[in-house]
Amino acid sequence: MRRTLSIAIIVAAVATVMVPGVSQAETPTAIKWSDCPADVAKGVPMPEGMQCGTLKVPLDHRDPDGKQIDIAVSRLASKKPEQRRGVLLTNPGGPSSGLGYPAFLVATGLPKSVLDSYDVIGFDPRGIGRSTPVTCDLTVAQLVDGNIPPYARNAADVAKRAAESKKLAEQCASSKTASMLPFLSTANTARDMDKIRAALGEEKASYAGASWGTHLGALYTTLFPDRSDRIVLDSNLDKGGWDYASDRLWSQGVEDRFPDFAKYVAANHREYGLGWTPAQVRSKYLELGARLDKKPVESPDGTFDGKLFRQITFGFLYGAPQMPVLASVWKSLDANQAPPPLPGGDDAAAGAENLVSGRYYIICNDSSWPKSLATYQRNVAIDRIKYPLFGAAGANVQPCAYWPKAIEKPVQVTDEGPSNVLMVQNLRDPATPLAGALGLRKAFGDRAVMVTADQGGHGVYPMGKNQCANHAVTQFLVKGERPARDYHCTAAAEPR
Repeated sequence: MRRTLSIAIIVAAVATVMVPGVSQAETPTAIKWSDCPADVAKGVPMPEGMQCGTLKVPLDHRDPDGKQIDIAVSRLASKKPEQRRGVLLTNPGGPSSGLGYPAFLVATGLPKSVLDSYDVIGFDPRGIGRSTPVTCDLTVAQLVDGNIPPYARNAADVAKRAAESKKLAEQCASSKTASMLPFLSTANTARDMDKIRAALGEEKASYAGASWGTHLGALYTTLFPDRSDRIVLDSNLDKGGWDYASDRLWSQGVEDRFPDFAKYVAANHREYGLGWTPAQVRSKYLELGARLDKKPVESPDGTFDGKLFRQITFGFLYGAPQMPVLASVWKSLDANQAPPPLPGGDDAAAGAENLVSGRYYIICNDSSWPKSLATYQRNVAIDRIKYPLFGAAGANVQPCAYWPKAIEKPVQVTDEGPSNVLMVQNLRDPATPLAGALGLRKAFGDRAVMVTADQGGHGVYPMGKNQCANHAVTQFLVKGERPARDYHCTAAAEPR
């Protein structure tokens, strides 16, 4: 496996006629729009008329006249002014670059009715991409783990990972961008979003965010309830965002999602030879992981050990189109052969250092992580047994355990505010499991309604195949018609 490809997988591892004005208390700062750089929307066509610009915001929102940083913003304007409702701020999760996200949404089927109703707005979160990027001076070896801890076979593996994590945290705290470190957080990114809203001359903003973007949207509508219009949260983190509890939930997510893959592989046993039944495919996973722990498969492009095998499996459970690729990887490894190079690794890995660094800056500032090595060793031992597929990775140490104390207490999501939140969630999501979504749903109380879809993978709207769930989101964004209660969309796309 090419080193850059493994990095990419692990790192990667959603109507008024009049345009509202701004209040007297806000003077919008103009964004000068121009054509977007050609590489903003990698892998998808650039929609006609999409523009990009830059907005200055305070590094420290407590000091609005202090040091300013750049936030890169994109806009795909509605071509139907008579149908335009306002702006739809978007975020793809990550935290990662969102400047090209409007192009991705168009390419994956965002309905024309939504495009007519809104100017669709993308942006790079502070510290990431073109928004005053940060660094931790990560080496290629450090990037291979990305933001997913390696599978720990024993307490010694946890101690080794802890030492590596401490060094990484020290690198972030001493890098050339360390002065920005205290001010990168999801809450400050939400405050940047409100600056974007004001700069666009809007009294309110609608929002559609996926994965980590659900935490961003939850904090935005918590901090600015009166400026929130229609809020869509897709593939939801728990109320605490990306914290240690969220990492441990990956293990539940893999258990939820793996049966879908196992059924696919078993149904195609004559092609892959990995098991006639889902139970046999699960046994093959455990067998391959243990075998590669002891005897990795070497290739000119890298080493396929048990850690990489489990991480790649986790990443490729995100979407059904990736299942044939993952099954082929397994087939090669089962034969002690290196899989052929997979397409897209070099392009996907571009900018990985900033991406991984920016994620650490943000998520480690968002919450307090356990400091005790013994806590991680105990939790890894528990989750290795409870969730044998991925538990010993999800419970392992992150650099956040050694992070400087945050300057702001975490913002708590509550039920205070208008009832304008629509949550959509797959039942079998490996990265943001249903268990976490239920926690956020409870925190919102009457503010939210949740629509669940009987499908697997990470991401519901608009790329998902469940038309029942997709319809709910479109109706809410375009017409403001939100379901009166939580409901479930079956695999046949019928609500119940």
